[in-house]
Amino acid sequence: MNRKLLALAPLLVFVLLCVFLYQGLFANPRELQTGRIGQAMPAFNLPDLMDESTRWTDSDLKGEVYLLNVWGTWCPTCLAELGYLTELREQGVKIVGLYYEQGYDPDFDGQFDINALREDVTSMLNRAGDPYQFNILDLKRTLALDLGVSGAPETFLVDKQGTILLHHTGDINPRVWRAKFAPLMQELQ
Repeated sequence: MNRKLLALAPLLVFVLLCVFLYQGLFANPRELQTGRIGQAMPAFNLPDLMDESTRWTDSDLKGEVYLLNVWGTWCPTCLAELGYLTELREQGVKIVGLYYEQGYDPDFDGQFDINALREDVTSMLNRAGDPYQFNILDLKRTLALDLGVSGAPETFLVDKQGTILLHHTGDINPRVWRAKFAPLMQELQ
């Protein structure tokens, strides 16, 4: 009896692997499941992108509903969403930027050229619209890792108590806003 079970083990492993892969065929890659939904924004203390003497913490953001938008100047999808995000800001939506620097590794790349980055950011926001109340610089990606960010753009909806209510991967456009964000925003007002 034991030999029969041992002989069936590879078949069982194969069937389980097929079921796992089959489920992946129908998964929506935009529906990133984050363990942070319903949890508090991770604690952080990071500098402002444009003024390193100003620091932002998770406590500074409590008391208002806001979007935390992960973005970068290197990201074409981020550029595409800036216009619509700017419209949302004009409608009263608070949007905080979390700048995600893709091309820098603090362990290997040495000194970072913050002035060049600031010029790139200013140029892009002047061209495409500036939806951000301010931008947090997460050069070492500590907050991004704590949030489970896999790239840019990604957007988190955070309530007044600092609880993450929604995590969206991809750009924010009118369709996404109406389907995912607007219903929650109405509940929060």
